[in-house]
Amino acid sequence: MNVKDIYGNLPVIESKRLIMRKVTMKDAEDMFAYASNREVSRFVTWDAHGSLSATKDYIQLILQNYEDSHIAPWGIQYKESGKLIGTIDYVSWQVNHHHAEIGYVLAPEYWGKGLMTEAVEKIVAFGFENMNLVRIQARCFVENTGSERVMQKAGMSFEGIIRKGMFVKGEHVDLKLYAIIK
Repeated sequence: MNVKDIYGNLPVIESKRLIMRKVTMKDAEDMFAYASNREVSRFVTWDAHGSLSATKDYIQLILQNYEDSHIAPWGIQYKESGKLIGTIDYVSWQVNHHHAEIGYVLAPEYWGKGLMTEAVEKIVAFGFENMNLVRIQARCFVENTGSERVMQKAGMSFEGIIRKGMFVKGEHVDLKLYAIIK
């Protein structure tokens, strides 16, 4: 199993309330609605999108990654509305070590409803069943209690704090590390 096997034709993954599928340019306005929100970008590595054009540029990068069979996110579509409400992906995959890390972002009007936990559980199951993974981890800024709750509810175990684990937006930040083992 390698990256091209999965990302050469990114599969659709469905849960009770969500469809995880390829992002398309038609998602630009939905993505811009949450990606331009400073509260959403507060605990991620990227800055809030300043324009719809910036969002379209990001989507173009995603589309190129799909085309090149590189790691790229699933768009999270809310079945009830048909809107793109976030993304989830394997931000890194160590194929030889059977290890990967997930990352995710969700529009704030959908926070606190268990939707991201639902998405994480499906992506984790996919990783164990289809990517030959033995370990899946996720990290969050220590202040990001919402993301930490998602990891806990998805069955991940706290492994520790990575002090000054990432240089983001001009400063070193501490990260909480969670993981789940097959």
